[in-house]
Amino acid sequence: MSAHWAALLPLPQPTGSWPIDPMALGIWALQFTPRVALLEEAVVAEVSGCARLFGGLEPLHLKVQEGAGELGARVAWAPTATAALALARQDTGPAERDGFRGPLTGILAPLPLHAITAVGQHQATLARVGCRTLGDVRALPRGGLSRRFGKALLAGLDQAYGLRPETHAWVTLPETFHARLELMSRVETAPALLFGARRLLVQMAGWLAARRLGATAFTLRWCHDVMRARDAGTGGEITVRTAQPMQNVEHFSRLLAEHLAKTTLLAPAGDIELLASEVTPFIEESRSLIPETLRQGADTDLALERIQARLGQASVQHPVLYADHRLEWMQGWNSDPARRVRGQEPRHALPLPTWVLEEPLRLIERDHRPHYQGPLQLLLGPDRVEGGWWHRSSAEADARPLNVQRDYWLARSPHAGVLWVFQQRLARDQTAWFLHGYFG
Repeated sequence: MSAHWAALLPLPQPTGSWPIDPMALGIWALQFTPRVALLEEAVVAEVSGCARLFGGLEPLHLKVQEGAGELGARVAWAPTATAALALARQDTGPAERDGFRGPLTGILAPLPLHAITAVGQHQATLARVGCRTLGDVRALPRGGLSRRFGKALLAGLDQAYGLRPETHAWVTLPETFHARLELMSRVETAPALLFGARRLLVQMAGWLAARRLGATAFTLRWCHDVMRARDAGTGGEITVRTAQPMQNVEHFSRLLAEHLAKTTLLAPAGDIELLASEVTPFIEESRSLIPETLRQGADTDLALERIQARLGQASVQHPVLYADHRLEWMQGWNSDPARRVRGQEPRHALPLPTWVLEEPLRLIERDHRPHYQGPLQLLLGPDRVEGGWWHRSSAEADARPLNVQRDYWLARSPHAGVLWVFQQRLARDQTAWFLHGYFG
């Protein structure tokens, strides 16, 4: 699987607070993947290895973009971290910041020189030779670029286009959570603190998710502005407790709003900070369709009945073992547990394969010897299987007997390993070799 990088670029906030610190943004991103790093003024995260935990790349994109929007960061996606940062620096829509919408060379070519720092440092000189975009720079001779601007420019370009590997120092997750936010204007009422506090709550929820913890108590502190009365003190704090370990931002916000509504500030507040006071291991809700009773040792049939009730009777089928020596008809499936019939396991002189082909594959023969990825060496056999003269195919228009007469062998292929093959003996006394299964 190719790399899938996200770049999160903190943006200036129009009102209420300063841009989020990149380290705080990186700690929040650790809930999605452990491969998070700081790259210049932004945060980059490689998410391809963890996407399946969130239901795929598309649901993961939505989660990252929703949380980053609340924290005041712009998100871009690309196959390399440098390319993702170059796209994140563009003030465009989310669709234009998707580096997977086409070939990367075509997406990066029209970007301005400052999109990549190593190129933007030489913007004035490159502009004098007619270079306005990254595509213009790449069109110049590499030897001349290296002699004139040094190796750093070519290295930056190659890393953005995936021609040279990137190295990163990964962000580590702190043992405790403590975040601070400086407000851009003085806040005179306690309920107004919720606007800035919500950003800290989003950060705390990300830290909790990455640590697999739930908060049972968190503390919001505020510092009074320097222009305060002498008896107002330096600040205040409130501690909010939950009935059970939680990671939900909306729940935290509702509880904090209730407490702030009953709080009076003795002086205007200039900055706030949030602490996760008490945390415990968080037991996530099971997303499995299998009820908890099944994992607790309850009767399997009762559990399967509940699953059938959830998904429909035809969606859950039971394996049925039939007393038939033919490999294709040895096992069947039945969706009605009341009509389930178990036969006796047929006995074979040879071990049965792990994987069985739906249709046997005819093998070529050379010098009267079957071949499959090389000549086959017959190890054990033969084990003759005969029967099925009473069996007819289900198609009424083409009802034909399903009788077989086969000699099964355990064979070894030079490249495919141990195989389950047979020699067909019902084709007018002419023998033919078939591959029927693999051993895994």
